[in-house]
Amino acid sequence: MKVEKLFGNGKQDNSKSVIVKKTPDEMTESHLVPPHLLYVEDDQSLGFVTRDNLELHGYRITHCADGHAAIEAIANQTFDLCILDVMLPGIDGFTIAERIREKDRHTPIIFLTAKSLQEDRIHGLRIGADDYLTKPFSLEELILKIEVFLRRSKTDNQNVSDVFVLGAYQFDYPNLSLMHQGSSRQLTQREADLLRYFARRPNEILKRPDILRAIWGDDDYFLGRSLDVFISRLRKYLQDDPDILLENIHSVGFRLVVP
Repeated sequence: MKVEKLFGNGKQDNSKSVIVKKTPDEMTESHLVPPHLLYVEDDQSLGFVTRDNLELHGYRITHCADGHAAIEAIANQTFDLCILDVMLPGIDGFTIAERIREKDRHTPIIFLTAKSLQEDRIHGLRIGADDYLTKPFSLEELILKIEVFLRRSKTDNQNVSDVFVLGAYQFDYPNLSLMHQGSSRQLTQREADLLRYFARRPNEILKRPDILRAIWGDDDYFLGRSLDVFISRLRKYLQDDPDILLENIHSVGFRLVVP
């Protein structure tokens, strides 16, 4: 099934436009309580089309047209996933993400960024976003990303066996926490997914394309840059144990060295 491609100015490619609505069988298989998504977009046309299609797909949407409304929504509601435009009047998407992370390190955050602003994507990942889409974006791709994050959160949080001892650290994947000498650090979903991928394969050389396909679903250039950002972040988190190394294997990939 195809859905329309949405453009940064809110216009649709009507020659290929098909709105996807879940069948009764698909709705029966989904959550009894629809997942609650925060969607922050100031473009009225784009916001309406995206919100309408997400609702048709079975999600409950809180749509905010500016940063102030989003901050208020975050303070008074809980969300299963957040979709944030970067460029907003008043309070931008980065600030909203920071406020979300102050309250909750678990909720996945997807940024929507202008195609030319690669620095936005890198900055967003550094402050705790889990993924991004560039405008113009495919609604089908957005829905797939949402489904992956929600499915992973639901399934993995039920898997209590995913607790790892990594040198002086204890990594509790279901609770997205990394503990060291009595202190605990909350991880984002993407950080935890990547660390678990390494923790399940200690002391093995893991190829970059395999990591990207397993965690991001693809292995293009920009996702490779995202991987590098997350690798740097994990190295920082693990730096208090000198026996743990997240090695770069030149032109191949990475290896998590543990005692």
